Amino acid sequence: MGPLSNLLQNNRDWSDRIRSGDPEFFTKLSKQQNPEYLWIGCADSRVPANEIVGLLPGEIFVHRNVANIVVHTDLNCLSVIQFAVEILKVKHIIVVGHYGCGGIRFALQKTRLGLSDNWLRHVHDVEEKHASFLQKRDDLDWQQDRLCELNVIEQVRNVCQTTIVQEAWERRADLSVHGWVYSLRNGLVNDLSLCATSSQHAGLVYEQACEQVHRLP
Repeated sequence: MGPLSNLLQNNRDWSDRIRSGDPEFFTKLSKQQNPEYLWIGCADSRVPANEIVGLLPGEIFVHRNVANIVVHTDLNCLSVIQFAVEILKVKHIIVVGHYGCGGIRFALQKTRLGLSDNWLRHVHDVEEKHASFLQKRDDLDWQQDRLCELNVIEQVRNVCQTTIVQEAWERRADLSVHGWVYSLRNGLVNDLSLCATSSQHAGLVYEQACEQVHRLP
């Protein structure tokens, strides 16, 4: 048995299943991709974007990194957003965090990881911004869940503030930015009721979403 032969066999089985349901699926897929959604999520292997929302390949454009962070100096992430918005014409950008995120936990516990600490500094910034709220309960699991939510809200704001999204809204593109948190405990998505549709609207929904989390017991 050769290296990775199990994965190669899984690929053949998957391809056979897809073609048995739709013999023309791969022919159509190879000609174009026309997704309506850009998913910005965590690199965690337990969070498969397509499967969570029941979409097939070609129906969702995906960017992933540790702790689903959007940084204005990250040309990788910005290039994905630009390609999705200006080339693919997606209608929805969804920032998706997940409860039980290792990056969030390590940042909260200030665990030293090495190079990754520099990346997770962005999560530390969110934690410091909401420190008085997060410290009101001496419960690490609760703090981690709330920081997951607040981190998503902050990254939604960062997406809205990119020149790409700002310019799309200026030309009245049909584009909205959303914030979700996926639960590994039950497979369900928690919609944070955060949906920005314009530059003016983005600031308001950001404040409302933060206030909603801060009201949680």
